[in-house]
Amino acid sequence: MTSIVLASASPRRAELLRQIGLSFRVRPADIDETPGRGESARDYVERLAREKALAVKAAEPNAIVIGSDTSVVLGGRILGKPDDSQHAVDMLRQLSGVTHQVMTAVAIASVNLCHSLVAITDVRFRSLPEDEIGAYVATGEPMDKAGGYGIQGRGGIFVEELRGSYSAVVGLPLQETAQLLAGAGCPVWETWNSRQESHNE
Repeated sequence: MTSIVLASASPRRAELLRQIGLSFRVRPADIDETPGRGESARDYVERLAREKALAVKAAEPNAIVIGSDTSVVLGGRILGKPDDSQHAVDMLRQLSGVTHQVMTAVAIASVNLCHSLVAITDVRFRSLPEDEIGAYVATGEPMDKAGGYGIQGRGGIFVEELRGSYSAVVGLPLQETAQLLAGAGCPVWETWNSRQESHNE
């Protein structure tokens, strides 16, 4: 079985891969994540996912490498991770009562190929009172999250409506990831019972 490497330090992406029964190693990619001039949010996340996968693939030539990137996008603007608590408060105020997009790209680098897909999910927040925003920011949860919230954590109570992929909002679109892995000759389902069979031999 070809080894699989996740080119990300994100514990959320790792947990999602474990959820679908995948065995993998983690090797974070070190790339420049500066957006290009005039680069659209969709092109940006897809480029970063591909660059992460290819950077690690160069060091792991025999592995299948998964790269991913997520951006929260409001009115065409990318909302990154908050710089500080006030920045997190400002982001949540902007997201309050409106619909934004979460764009998550996944790229699979294998042999001499790199294929990628982008999942775009519409997320609508209910109106957020100031004291609730302040209490959330005080937990520290927003500080390492794109857009200043984590849907899989306390921030999940802000979501009024979601259209698209929940797992993509968490950090990795599972359907697209499985599709690309199958295309690279590694269907996820084939790994589900392989470890159990090896234990029984």
